[in-house]
Amino acid sequence: MEQGILLVHEPDRLREVARLFNEIWRAPDGRWIFAPDLLRSLAHAGGAVHAAYEAGSLAGASVAVFGPANTVYSLVAGVRAPDRGIGYALKQAQRRWALGHGATVMRWTFDPLVGRNARFNLMKLGATAVAYSVDFYGPMDDGVQGMDETDRLTVQWRLDTDSPRPEFVKSGEGVWCQVPRDIVELRRTDPASAGRWRVAVREVMVPAFANGFVATGMTRDGWYRLEKST
Repeated sequence: MEQGILLVHEPDRLREVARLFNEIWRAPDGRWIFAPDLLRSLAHAGGAVHAAYEAGSLAGASVAVFGPANTVYSLVAGVRAPDRGIGYALKQAQRRWALGHGATVMRWTFDPLVGRNARFNLMKLGATAVAYSVDFYGPMDDGVQGMDETDRLTVQWRLDTDSPRPEFVKSGEGVWCQVPRDIVELRRTDPASAGRWRVAVREVMVPAFANGFVATGMTRDGWYRLEKST
């Protein structure tokens, strides 16, 4: 049985990856999150589609392409079941691929209201959120985002250093911003409240980033730490 992470380009494997993305993001019927032919084109153009297999089944996947200069851009990464180390293994596979092609920085975006992803990106990987974008994609209307506006944080991850961050205690220094415990569930059960959280976080983060702050950490109880960029 297949085990581990593979760099895939075959149409049948890419269709399997596309189906997995649809499952993770709960795509409406008849719509692809990433269509198989698009994945095929990205792989053919020199991008990387990584597929993680566990016990013979596809457990996660990621897609990355080259950016300007020494950067790569991670378009998407997702796993069927969280907290099994597969997401971390996928990011490390992307990192090895990028370093092998001379890149030293990886960038991607994520929803600032998803605290679990923030902890993974900022604390587990040691990346830094360097920009806040309002309604980055416009309407998406999938099973995760719903009709909420698509604000995003842009993450920058240095690939040529090992920089996971230690745990820290919330103090009075810097700027702090709280997010809800589970925004995906809140969007499903109380969209109005989810929208108010979006506005509240935006009102803290937009001026903070405009004034030279970056997001460097996330506590276990859902507080971002923003510090002045050095």
